[in-house]
Amino acid sequence: MAVLDDIRPLGSQLERSYEVYVRGRLKFRVGQLVYVAFSIDKRTMGFAFPREERAALVASEPEKFAMPSTSDLRFHWVHADLAALDRAEARELVVDAWRMVVPQKLSRAYDLAHPMGPG
Repeated sequence: MAVLDDIRPLGSQLERSYEVYVRGRLKFRVGQLVYVAFSIDKRTMGFAFPREERAALVASEPEKFAMPSTSDLRFHWVHADLAALDRAEARELVVDAWRMVVPQKLSRAYDLAHPMGPG
C-alpha cells in the first residue's frame, strides 16, 4: 500500500519539479504543467498518462485505476487508488508522469543517475 509520504520526497527531488497547494490539494508541477495531484483526502493520485493508453490501463486493473472526471478527459490524465498501489509502483507512475512534462535530456539524465529505477 502506497501513501503520500512514499511519493512526496520523490516529487520534490525530480529536476525542475516543485510542489504547490491549489484549493487544499497537493500538486507537483514542472513550470505550469501539473504532472501529479492528490485528492484532498490523499487517497487518490491523479497523474499524467498518455490519453491513447489510459482506457487499456483502467480496463487492465480497474481496482487500481480510474478514468478522470468528464471535464478532465481532454487531458493526459488518469487516477489511481493509492491504497491499491505498492510503493514501487506508485513511485514509477510519478517518474513516468514527470517524464511527460520534461525535456528528453532530463529524462535520460535521470535514467543514467538511477539505473535501477525510482526504487
